[in-house]
Amino acid sequence: MADAPLLELTRGSLVESVHRGSIAVVDANGKLLHSHGDPQMVAFLRSSAKPFQALPFVEHGGVKHFGLTPRELALACASHEGSALHLETVLGMQKKIGIQETQLQCGVHMPGDAAMFDSLVRSSAQPGPNLNNCSGKHTAMLAYAKMRDWPLDSYLELDHPIQQDILTTFAEMCGIEREEIEIGVDGCSAPNFAVPLFNAALGLARLADPRGLPDARGSACREITAAMTAHSEMISGPGEFDCELMKAGAGKIVCKRGAEGYQAIGLLAGVLGPDSPGIGITFKVSDGDGARMSHEVSTRARPAVALETLRQLGALSEAQLQALSGFGPARPIVNHRGLVTGEMCPAFTLE
Repeated sequence: MADAPLLELTRGSLVESVHRGSIAVVDANGKLLHSHGDPQMVAFLRSSAKPFQALPFVEHGGVKHFGLTPRELALACASHEGSALHLETVLGMQKKIGIQETQLQCGVHMPGDAAMFDSLVRSSAQPGPNLNNCSGKHTAMLAYAKMRDWPLDSYLELDHPIQQDILTTFAEMCGIEREEIEIGVDGCSAPNFAVPLFNAALGLARLADPRGLPDARGSACREITAAMTAHSEMISGPGEFDCELMKAGAGKIVCKRGAEGYQAIGLLAGVLGPDSPGIGITFKVSDGDGARMSHEVSTRARPAVALETLRQLGALSEAQLQALSGFGPARPIVNHRGLVTGEMCPAFTLE
């Protein structure tokens, strides 16, 4: 199977551009409910893996050990925008843990938050690792290493006990053997994982509905999803799709974007009906879906495809869809004068 059209963009009467990709919708029992394109497409989760990367730390009592708040746990699962709130939160985490910003090995980049971006530019200041969108994840990894008395300076090496624990946990959640997982290096230098969309969706479904998991892991999954949905402003930033979808989902939808057009969504048990199990949704936009320009990120295909998928599943009410209509699924395309030049519209029906 191959990828298939996901989103069309018109100009005048012609289709000018098409985003292609694949979608998998899987329940917590491991049943493929719906798909489009190739549900067995192997793709890197990129930052969509962050809740799984935090899971062993939470499962082994790290949140309680360091007295972290749900807001701080949410930041550990985040691709934050580097706002003042995000910076304040990661600094608070590091103070509780007893580590310094200089110990983070995530590298540096300019923040996505407009106010912080402009402040740095005007002051000619350089961003530090804490403004990296992955600083919460790296802080939690260092916390886990410190709690277990493992080396701190090599925490990103694949053979480090932290990364081995993460890899094992991820494989178990996704129902796949460790040896079948393709390993790569993420933008923040941490190991990252590529698996079929089906398996990643299964992992999201179990994260959202962990009733069949061992008690400690199930409790950790619930703690993570509760933190992410209660503090969605930490996961990305106000106005960004992940944040706004979780706000509209009112605690029932967990959402985490990844780079290069990856999106992961978990629906808690009961969203699709009183007895419905948790549902995992993963999709990959094959062309990567745009790139960061200045402090703005292209949000063209992923949010629209996500909303259309949720609409077809019946997971969002009309009121929720209306609240999110600025992201799609269909919306007009306007030029720099505000003239309507075409339309963006979904081009798929789930099988």
